[in-house]
Amino acid sequence: MADIRQPQRVNAYFQTENTYASIGKESQSPGALSHIGLLDTFDPRMLDQQYAAVSTIGYSVAPHILKGPTNVTLPLKAGMWGSGWKTLLGRCIGQSTINSAARPAYLRSDVQTVAIVAEEQLASTFQCSLASGVAFNKATLDLDYTSNAPAMIDFDATAYYVVDRESAESSRATARNFATTNALFIQADYSGQTLPSEPTGDPILPLDVTIQYATTATNGVTITNSAAANTYYEVGERFLLAYDAAGALDSNFGTSGVYDLTDSSFNTISNINGDIDGDTNYTFGEGSASGLTTNLLKGVYKNGSTIKLADSMTDWPFVKTAKLTIDNQHIPLPGVGDGRGTAGDILLQNNDVARGESIITLEITSTAKDETFYDRMVVGTSLPLVRLDFGTNGSIALTNGRIMSRTAGYAAGTEVTETVTMQFYGAGDYTNYSKYAISGDF
Repeated sequence: MADIRQPQRVNAYFQTENTYASIGKESQSPGALSHIGLLDTFDPRMLDQQYAAVSTIGYSVAPHILKGPTNVTLPLKAGMWGSGWKTLLGRCIGQSTINSAARPAYLRSDVQTVAIVAEEQLASTFQCSLASGVAFNKATLDLDYTSNAPAMIDFDATAYYVVDRESAESSRATARNFATTNALFIQADYSGQTLPSEPTGDPILPLDVTIQYATTATNGVTITNSAAANTYYEVGERFLLAYDAAGALDSNFGTSGVYDLTDSSFNTISNINGDIDGDTNYTFGEGSASGLTTNLLKGVYKNGSTIKLADSMTDWPFVKTAKLTIDNQHIPLPGVGDGRGTAGDILLQNNDVARGESIITLEITSTAKDETFYDRMVVGTSLPLVRLDFGTNGSIALTNGRIMSRTAGYAAGTEVTETVTMQFYGAGDYTNYSKYAISGDF
């Protein structure tokens, strides 16, 4: 029987990049690889060479073909298994270093990328590909509560460039060396890196994910710095940050300007009250607000402003499907690429990438229980807070959701199914409060 190529002979791994497409351009060395997870759809070789035919009178076909920029796209769909999805989805949101670790605390304005190494076994030999500058233009997290399918994330990704080894190798390690000759446009040597093992445990199922919402946020708290009027505060899904007028974290607040709202000492309004009052120059006013500090509305607030607190979080009833979409609308910047090899300059569609405006959308289909969301849509008020809770794997908070559409059609002999689509805009009254439209703790 013929030996054909099969997907079960392919593995893929990633390494985070410090700057756009730094892997393969001598600005970042190859490092430890991470396992992507439950890979469902993947193609590291989608190169679209953009040719333009130039027609002329007197010819039956176009006699000239002009070569345009090379466009590299990388379809990537993976189940939420292990921790790889946290890094990939986190870089789609944008990761910031808080408490000495990378956190998807809010939307960033920069494009954060990874390099992906794909390995394919061909009979007794190995063929490897390297994609550098993999940027996540869009990510869609799908939850189907009506099946036992795992939670999936479908990425719409582009890449700076992708290369293959010139020939298949009998050694797996040798096949991961993309720096053997100067013929390759980008080069990196992963032959010395140990391939990571697959994750342990089971993938995350939709039944492991709880969706909660709050319809009101009537009470709030205030944080005031008496020494500097132009200070401000950022409230995320996990961290409360205080900045001075120059935009630096205020060392007088919490631990180096940070409170971890999941810490048992600070996880309720009553718990954190005395701590902030004890900080130099700071006072905390809670009024009649009470509850978990993680239910504060995420955003950026001026000194002394009211930070609203969701009154209560309620489980979304009878959820059938949920789809969270982070659409960053990246802007490709064509230009002549900068590779390590001597293969010559290449005009690339994604020579650089700028981050566009992000659109955060959540669509939930459920068995219709009552008119809660119809009433919200008619009144035109927002949903202050919606949370996707992954249990021990963290959570995602969505703030200030506007109901864009709702359907609850009737059909004979069936249940009434309701679909609600929301977009989220963040809260606050200072600088870019909308960057907290989505905030993660994972």
